[in-house]
Amino acid sequence: MEQQDNCFNNLEDLMKSNLKALTLIELQLNDNKIGNEGAQNIGLGLSNCFQLTNLNLGISSNQIGDDGASSIGRALGNCKFLTDLNFYIWDNKFGDEGAQNIGLGLSNCTQLTNLNLDISNNQIGDDGASSIGRALDNCKFLTNINLQIWDNKIGDEGAQNIGLGLSNCTQLTNLNLGIQQNKIGDEGAQNIGLGLSNCTQLTNLDNKIGVEGAQNIGLGLSNCTQITNLVFSISSNQIGDDGASSIGRALGNCKFLTDLNFYIWENKIGDEGAQNIGLGLSNCTQLTNLVFFISSNQIGDDGASSIGRALGNCKFLTNINLQIWENKIGDEGALNIGLGLSNCTQLTNLDFNISSNQIGDDGASSIGRALGNCKFLTNLEFQIWQR
Repeated sequence: MEQQDNCFNNLEDLMKSNLKALTLIELQLNDNKIGNEGAQNIGLGLSNCFQLTNLNLGISSNQIGDDGASSIGRALGNCKFLTDLNFYIWDNKFGDEGAQNIGLGLSNCTQLTNLNLDISNNQIGDDGASSIGRALDNCKFLTNINLQIWDNKIGDEGAQNIGLGLSNCTQLTNLNLGIQQNKIGDEGAQNIGLGLSNCTQLTNLDNKIGVEGAQNIGLGLSNCTQITNLVFSISSNQIGDDGASSIGRALGNCKFLTDLNFYIWENKIGDEGAQNIGLGLSNCTQLTNLVFFISSNQIGDDGASSIGRALGNCKFLTNINLQIWENKIGDEGALNIGLGLSNCTQLTNLDFNISSNQIGDDGASSIGRALGNCKFLTNLEFQIWQR
């Protein structure tokens, strides 16, 4: 059969096409007020697309309720040859019933290798999240997942089933998981962490989760030893030294990291947490790109010195964005950060803000001397002002 690829501008064109022959569909109807009726018509059309392998469907911000979401979910269940699915249905009005039917449909798509599902800002709750988790359990060939499920009234039960689903996705190499702004406690976060611990092939992880269970997320991350690219965002929480230490120890196992974006500012982290983060980073000797935001904490000289020594181990760094302002760092901490930077002789880009600390002339001079070793610098932004 001849492959047919189609990008549709409206639902009418889709319905007029030879649905049974379509293998690729792109339909973008975001913010179009299609409501349940429009979504049901999309479901009716998709239910006849038996040969689909690639689907890119955007129907966000459309006031779709349970009936419309359920119709599309049931239609997905007929698309058993799907390998690539991009499905954007965020900011609608469906709850657990709609999400459960989406999950049931996805559970039939057992050939999926790439899944981009954004179902955020609805009201799917634990039942809906659990159904999606069980669907992931069936999709064992997935290598790339972008799952955005934030702001959905999900608690521990839903998170547990998401974690169980992820634990069976053992072929995963790339995961972007957004599950913040829910009601997940330690137990739920622990199960997500345990799920991640089975994904030993992960090379890219972008994880945004709230304070609950930072320690357990760290335990899961510690088993993802093949990661080369990591985006970790847990800012503006209260994880403290214990949570930061767990995450730091996990980083120490990620020895193949080349790109790290680490956002952990405003978290009540003191010297102990920063020291363990520094110890973990010191093992990431293959890093070339580092974005590190640890501002607005309570880090003193000991914590800053540990971070400085870590930088000294990362001799391949070419790009650093280090934001460590508004802590309690004095001359000793600044000295050791400077010593660390002096070993980063391959640096070409440096954005460094150490303002609003307790650094005097000696500390500032140490940093200045260190920058003199970075002879390949072409872009420098350095801030050391005091409020």
